[in-house]
Amino acid sequence: MRKYILNPISMFFIGLLLGFAARLFDIYTEHLGNIFSSMAIWILFGTLISIYSQTKEVAMLNIFLFCIGMLITYYITAVISQGVYGKSFIEGWVVFAFCSPVMAYFTRMTKEKGFFPKIISISILLVSLFSSIVVFRKSIICDFIIDGVLIYFLFVKKIERK
Repeated sequence: MRKYILNPISMFFIGLLLGFAARLFDIYTEHLGNIFSSMAIWILFGTLISIYSQTKEVAMLNIFLFCIGMLITYYITAVISQGVYGKSFIEGWVVFAFCSPVMAYFTRMTKEKGFFPKIISISILLVSLFSSIVVFRKSIICDFIIDGVLIYFLFVKKIERK
């Protein structure tokens, strides 16, 4: 099942769907809009996509296409709905999307043994916390729940690889 979901084509379409959903959440539901506007949820999604992808190369492609798909539908929906968005937000997310393959490469390493993978895991968690508290807004309860899930998958959950 994982093989069918975690492939580049599926990831692109899931990104398209989540980008559209995220924009609708921004418009129609304040609570879900806040969750999907935070960096923590996207870090969690990216982490899960990366660590469960079959190889580092597939993780890199999966996360890139996921991000591009998400951006395409989010901003097309924003234009259609005459949403407010700034050029700097678009530029920031595009830079993030183009950096995402490198992040996926290192994120996939978090499930390996050794000191360096633990440093990567800690860094991912710190970036998530920093983005929630400092960059986007004061952290909300949902961000701490998301970070708890992130801790579980980074530090507790065992993943078997071939």
